[in-house]
Amino acid sequence: MALIKSVRGFTPEIGENTYLADNATVIGDVVIGKDCSIWFNAVLRGDVNSIRIGDRVNIQDGTVIHTLYQKSVSIIGDDVSIGHNVVIHGAEIKNGALIGMGAIVLDHAVVGEGAIIAAGAVVLSGTQVEPGSIYAGVPAKFVKKVDPEQAKEMNQKIAANYLMYSGWFKEEDNR
Repeated sequence: MALIKSVRGFTPEIGENTYLADNATVIGDVVIGKDCSIWFNAVLRGDVNSIRIGDRVNIQDGTVIHTLYQKSVSIIGDDVSIGHNVVIHGAEIKNGALIGMGAIVLDHAVVGEGAIIAAGAVVLSGTQVEPGSIYAGVPAKFVKKVDPEQAKEMNQKIAANYLMYSGWFKEEDNR
């Protein structure tokens, strides 16, 4: 069973039909929307400031989402896919964005709607990633614009797949 822990008077709020893997950790001032999935070893640590997760978001294995005390919050929009072993620290990820495996997105960065952050990229503090663009590298830099319909279709497919995967685990838990 996932670790859901209150701290400083804040208890996480989990939306309906959201899957939490057995060893996912959700702490403090965290609000998760509906139809989300929080996978194995993911940590959403809302102990020092707030974390807000939209609907149909998948936060994959080993991801850490945190903030700076009294200085930053983490906000994840709807239909966002966050790859394995990502770190999001006090950043905003807009609707339909994709954060690739092992990427790091730092405080006060904003990843625009439908943007893609490549695997292993480091988005520095305060970076403004344009909507519908691909950023890659260390530090992350603009690579190219993406076809908005193609990006939306890809991101929605990933989100739908993760909702399907979470259903497999829910079925097992009900046996």
